[in-house]
Formats: sequence, structure tokens, C-alpha cells
Amino acid sequence: MTASARPSPSPSPAPSDSAASATAPPRSLAPDIARGLMLALIAIANVSWFLWGHEGTVGMTPHVPALGELDTVVQFVMTVAVDHRAMPLFAFLFGYGMVQFYRSRIDRGLEPRSVRIMLRRRHWAMLLLGLLHAALLFYGDILGAYAVAGLLLVWILFGRRTRTLIVWASVIAGVLTLFAMFSLIGMLSLTFFAPPEAVASASATTPYANDWVRDLAYSGTYLWSILNRMVLWVPSSIAAGLMGAPLPILLGWIAARHRLLEEPWRHVRALRRIAIGGIATGWAAGLPDALVIAGTIRLPEGLDWGFYGLNVIGGAACGVGYAAAFALLALRLERRLAPVPSAAVTDRESRRALRAERAAAHRALSPAERAYGDAASIDAPVPSAAPPAPVRVLAAVGQRSLTFYLFQSLLLAPLMAAWGLGLAPHLSTWSAVAIAFGVWLLSLPIAAWMDARGIRGPAERLLRRMTYGKHDPRGRPDRAGPVV
Repeated sequence: MTASARPSPSPSPAPSDSAASATAPPRSLAPDIARGLMLALIAIANVSWFLWGHEGTVGMTPHVPALGELDTVVQFVMTVAVDHRAMPLFAFLFGYGMVQFYRSRIDRGLEPRSVRIMLRRRHWAMLLLGLLHAALLFYGDILGAYAVAGLLLVWILFGRRTRTLIVWASVIAGVLTLFAMFSLIGMLSLTFFAPPEAVASASATTPYANDWVRDLAYSGTYLWSILNRMVLWVPSSIAAGLMGAPLPILLGWIAARHRLLEEPWRHVRALRRIAIGGIATGWAAGLPDALVIAGTIRLPEGLDWGFYGLNVIGGAACGVGYAAAFALLALRLERRLAPVPSAAVTDRESRRALRAERAAAHRALSPAERAYGDAASIDAPVPSAAPPAPVRVLAAVGQRSLTFYLFQSLLLAPLMAAWGLGLAPHLSTWSAVAIAFGVWLLSLPIAAWMDARGIRGPAERLLRRMTYGKHDPRGRPDRAGPVV
């Protein structure tokens, strides 16, 4: 990815719709497809938090104790590939969508200051929606955490140089890596070198338990559970917004400035490296915890926290890797004929000079131009055929990602909670995951029906009304388009 200089986004009035449609390159469905597939991972990652009525925990995971071999296999796979990985993917795409939102408003002719006000209003609106989501349905809501992170990061870093964003992301990743290393070293030291009484003291109590949390949120009456879920949501949202969300959001900004997902044909090589490296790192980081769950690695009771740091930093890498893999998948499914690449600069000195030239050009940009990122490609390849039906359906879900994220809780909470059907105590991991995946599958035909009739998601319409206010009189809901 290269940060090349590009024309400044004009503050003049936006061109007419007909002129824009005549000159705009074909829009890639990669971001929407990534959001649609992301929701499947979110559904199966969240469902364990609904399973009240089960005593005990499984390490530092949200899972309930396995009732059979199938549960163990599902928990093994989820620990490696889903847990701590779906949420960073969500945060990465959320950050990517922030830049998309900013760029689309600038292209419409709005002032950068007005767009930043819109972003601030949008994040306050998300915080309110997150509070309502947590109180009414799901205490594990993540909208609040991303709103907190968005308010803080936009205020401090949104218009800064891309290199500055990279430095901040590197610092955060370094701190998380140190946390992972010290946690691992501490656990190994207690296991192999500490006196027996120290290990016994550490094993006397379980440092992490979530069975009481699930019971508090879903085992009582509905009105009482509203207060309990709000109490659980507030501290977790602040902690996740300040510690877990910033890194993938910053990486999403960097990727969006270079249009990594919008124009994947320009970045095939980088996307392959990110997908392979990120997913391999994430799965490898989750493997030790999965082996503990499977009973292959046996640790003294109470030392399960040793691998938690690995899961956190590996999950961030895996989430970004998933986004890159989804972009490559979308590029293949869209059947775009990639343009003939220009001759690459192979001489080392020439590459160094080119990087220095681009860095100097980037330093000369205004904060608004830096936040805008690269201009759209003028040689975007045209799809060789209409996208197949599955691609259109996935994109339709992704274009309404906020609506169908809330839709999952709207179905799962009444199915699981004591004030609903109360299924949770009668389910184990594999059956709960099957139900969650079925909820995601149910969202596909609904999204296809809405897309065929040009119906925007109701949550997107609400967020749009709360965001724009008087700053965008032309901000009426349209038929389609990406949502933050």
C-alpha cells in the first residue's frame, strides 16, 4: 500500500447524480461482503454469552462446560478461529467505514469541519443505541465500545499523517504483545518453577468466571434484568473502547485511506500477505488455549489466564486477516478483469526515492486531505458478468449490517432468556452455535427481500437521522450504500 498524493477533495457543490454515475468507477462489493460474512462470525461468537443456567467456566473463554465430544470440538475450533477474532474484524470494518463515510460526504461537497461534526454525532448516537441494545437485549453489545473509541480517536488522530497512525498502531500492538509475553512468562513460572504452596494459592480460586454474569443478565424477570445488563455493559464498554478497539480501528483507517477493500484489484499482493500472515498468526495464537480446552495441555487450576494475552494480540491480527481474505473472495466472486499493471520499479535506489517523494507529498497535505486518503482509481476494472445471487445476498446483508447485528439479539435473547422461551439451560455449545448460525442464515432472505425493494435497514435509517441533523440536507436515505 502506498500513500500517493492526490487531488484535494473539492469543497464545491457535488456534481449531479447523472454526472457522478457517468464518471464513477464500478463500486466493489468487497466491503459489504466482508460485513455480511462478519455477521456470521459475530452470531456464533456472541451466542455463548446467552447461555445462563450452566455452572462453571471454560478457562478465559465465554463457553460453558462441554457436555460431550462434539462440544469440545466446537469449542476448540471457536477458540482458534472465532473467539477474540470476530470483534476485531468488526472494529476493523467499523474504522474502515468511518473513512468511507468521511470521504463520501467530502465528495458531496460538504466542509471537512461539518463532516467531523457528523462523525461525532454519529458516535454519540451509536453510544445511545448501544445502551438501548444492552439494556433491552444483549449486555455484550459492542456498539458502545466502538462509539467510545471513535469519539476519542477522531478527536485526536483522524487528520494526522498515515505514518503517525502507523506509529500509534505499532505502539498499541507492542504494548499488547508485552502483556501477552509477561502473562505467558508468569504462567510458565508459576507452573514449573514456583514453590508448591504458591501454585496451590493461585489455584485456590478461579480468577475468571462468567457463569454468574450470564445468570445475572438472563435468569431473572425482564424488568429486573434490564438494570443488570446496563450495570454489566457500562464498565465493559469503557474498557473495550479504551483497550481493545483502538488498534483494529486505526488499522481500518490506514487500510481505508488506501482503498484496500474498495479497490482490491490494486492490492492483491498486499491482501494475500495480510490474509495469510494475519490468519496464520491468529490461529497459532489461539492454539495453546484450544489445546488446554481439549485437555491436551494440562495447567493447574486458576492459571488459565496465561494464554489470554496471546489471544488478544493474535485476535487483532486474525480479524484484519479475515477482512483481507474476504476482499480477495469478493474480488473473485465479482469476476473483475484486473487491469494490466504498470511496470514496477525494481531498483532499490529508485524505490527509496519514490517512497521519499510520496512521504514528502503526504506531509504537504492538509489534515482534511490526509483523512480523505487516496483518490478513486480511474482504471477500475468492470465485472465480466453480473454478480451471482449469493454475492448479492451477502452484500445486501453487509449494507444493512447494523440492522442485522441487532436482529441477532432480537431473536437470540427471547429464545434463550428465562423471560422468553428459556432454552439456554437445555443447550450446550454445539446446539447454541447451530441456532446462532441459523439466525444468520435467516437474515439472508430478509436482506435479499429488502434489497430487491430498495428498503434500507431501519437501524441505518435511524442512525442516519441522528447523525446528519442540519449538516446534510441532502442526506435522505438512498437505496443502497455502505454503512459505518
